[in-house]
Amino acid sequence: MTVSFKRDFLAGMRQCVPVVVAAAPFGLLFGALAVDNGLTVGEAVLMSATIYAGASQMVGIDLFNGSAAPWLIVLSIFAVNFRHVLYSAAVGRRISHFSLWQKAVAFFLLIDPVYAETERRSEAGKSMTFAWYLGIGLPVYLSWVAEGYLGAVFGGLIENPEEFGIDFLLPLYFMALVLGFRSRKNWLPVVLASALGSIAGFHFIGSPWHVSIGAIIGIAVAAIIADTRPPQNMKASVGSEASR
Repeated sequence: MTVSFKRDFLAGMRQCVPVVVAAAPFGLLFGALAVDNGLTVGEAVLMSATIYAGASQMVGIDLFNGSAAPWLIVLSIFAVNFRHVLYSAAVGRRISHFSLWQKAVAFFLLIDPVYAETERRSEAGKSMTFAWYLGIGLPVYLSWVAEGYLGAVFGGLIENPEEFGIDFLLPLYFMALVLGFRSRKNWLPVVLASALGSIAGFHFIGSPWHVSIGAIIGIAVAAIIADTRPPQNMKASVGSEASR
């Protein structure tokens, strides 16, 4: 392990600490709810290790308990996780210099806070190294799986964990991530359009489709109001060339 790899890896680990702390209640809650809905401890851990998406896992255990058709479970989880398609498109340009296997690892570890931190680091002009990405993504993943196990084993000691309202922290956490990008141009109209679209989708169609509907409407508004004009310095350069 080179000195630069170790330095970047440790830098990523330092940034992942608040993410691990914030995600801990969700991982524990999922493990408890999974067992409460009929899954074994092994199945709960396997779900955390493979799907690795809190909201989708919550939707999944509800559908498993209701004996829904397999295709409906897969489609519902995809609908909730549709935002990760958008994350991948955005992060893909940041990690284009990664090797193929590094990209595979990076996209597997790509979750909401990892996306947010990747964007912040890139916008700050700092180098995007695989060591840093691994440092922030791997500890979060391992802790998530461990939390699912602990919740599944010891969650039975707490009756009705939903009554504690821990699951309400999830939308609050997402809101904090969204607010982190409030300085971006056109942030407010895109967020408002996405929020209204999601609310309407939840009211008229239902969960989990409102997640994808809100995302699609937000993208559409962003595309419509995007400023496609070239920068002033570019126009000046073109005008100078034309006058020669």
